[in-house]
Amino acid sequence: MHLGFKDIIVILIYAVLVLAVAHLFQRGERRDDEDGDDTPVRRALPWWAIGASLIAANISAEQIIGMSGSAYAIGIAIAGYEWLAAFAMVVIGKYFLPVFLKNQISTMPQFLRLRYGPKTQVTMALMWLALYTFVNLTAVMWLGATAVHVVTGLNMTVSVILLGLVAGNYALYVGLKSTHFTDVVQVGMLVLGGIVILVFALEKIAGSIGAPGGVQGIVSGLHAMATRMPDHFHMILDPSHPYYKYLPGIVTVGGAMWLIQFSYWGFNQYIVQRALTARSIREVQKGVVFAAYLKLLMPALVVLPGIAAAFLLPGIAPSDTAYPWLMTTLPPGFLGFVFVALVAAIIASTGSSLSSIAKIFTHDVIEVVYPGATRRLLVIVGKFGAIGALIVAMAVASPLLGHTDQAFQYIQEFTGFLTPGVIVIFVLGMFWPRTTETGALLAAAGTVIASTAYALFLPQMPFMIRMGHVFLICLTLAVGGSLATKPKRETAIDLSGIDYSTSHGYNIAAGAIAVILAGLYWYLW
Repeated sequence: MHLGFKDIIVILIYAVLVLAVAHLFQRGERRDDEDGDDTPVRRALPWWAIGASLIAANISAEQIIGMSGSAYAIGIAIAGYEWLAAFAMVVIGKYFLPVFLKNQISTMPQFLRLRYGPKTQVTMALMWLALYTFVNLTAVMWLGATAVHVVTGLNMTVSVILLGLVAGNYALYVGLKSTHFTDVVQVGMLVLGGIVILVFALEKIAGSIGAPGGVQGIVSGLHAMATRMPDHFHMILDPSHPYYKYLPGIVTVGGAMWLIQFSYWGFNQYIVQRALTARSIREVQKGVVFAAYLKLLMPALVVLPGIAAAFLLPGIAPSDTAYPWLMTTLPPGFLGFVFVALVAAIIASTGSSLSSIAKIFTHDVIEVVYPGATRRLLVIVGKFGAIGALIVAMAVASPLLGHTDQAFQYIQEFTGFLTPGVIVIFVLGMFWPRTTETGALLAAAGTVIASTAYALFLPQMPFMIRMGHVFLICLTLAVGGSLATKPKRETAIDLSGIDYSTSHGYNIAAGAIAVILAGLYWYLW
């Protein structure tokens, strides 16, 4: 048990603070109608709340612990997931979100129903539910429990159960819709916690080489890591690298990595729903830019600590325990602060996932197969569906991830089974009016069948390269199926007259991100 009295006091103060904020804003965001609905009122949020909420929904155990674990083993190259996301986000803000906002889309399967039909809606909804439950929620539960296990000494089974109960009860307390204002508190805690652990780690490294502390110590620590572990400071891995299969060289920049980014930030329900609460497209675009610049900073919080752990604590196994063990080196009080920041991130992401599961399950499956369902029944079914998904994720966490060294790679590997088809179905549906439901269904089937076949018969192929191949297969199936069938005479999605223009400031911000990324990759090639 590494938590002391000061740490426990910090944790209790945080819990009271967040619950107070949730209670304060919950009343203003929610209504109860005669059918027992407990859905959030669509509230016009400011850009800073949207940006912070996007990051809160994204950054959880899979980034903080999982990405740090991969950084411990691989190095700075894993930061490509964070840095390239920044540019993908500004592209999505310009070309994707205007389509969703104009057509008042609230869920991704809803777009598929309006654009293609109920078959595509239900098919993809079921795929997403399986993905969110067996990949996203499961990984969050396991990696979060890893931190609880290392810091508190509880065994993994108890840690998984405890974390699931806390996160699930918090999500249910705010009606499966964690407020955007509590997200702002949690992001603030997360950033401060990440800064604390990084500063202490770098000063420890500086002390180990006889350098002074303070700002000079931070710089000395970074320099020591770069000079003594040069293999950890290359963005593009050579084919001879032991982890080339996870980040296959130039493909991470010029290939399938972009499929991952556009699918996650453009068509991921529990991410996109945060951007659909803006008062206007300009407001949401400002929020997206804010979130994009936060993503540029994220490697300092989720990658550098992993490399610092490799310097200070060599030989840790599995790699995913690197960040939790680094936490235990913090002084009393600071450990509690960083620990509660991590728990906050897990809670925020879990709440977003459960919210998306409940919404997709009710609106995109139950309402389609049982149109006569009352609002009260949908609310009840949604909550039970979310609880069921959480229980399943807790139950399968150990069997699926118990022997994994880097759970972050597990997430990317199995998310990649659906990513190619998702990209094809949405992008063609948004920008090629000739796409038909037959084409969309062929792409949906193709992404699962082709990905499974590649995984079985070509297991050594890096999954990013596999994704590129499957993307081309799905694109061929969708285009061929669409050309071979007649399109609907009318579609409920209006693709005409959409304003894709962006403000001068938005364009400057996007250009600056491109320049920053080019500089980072050139320097760390």
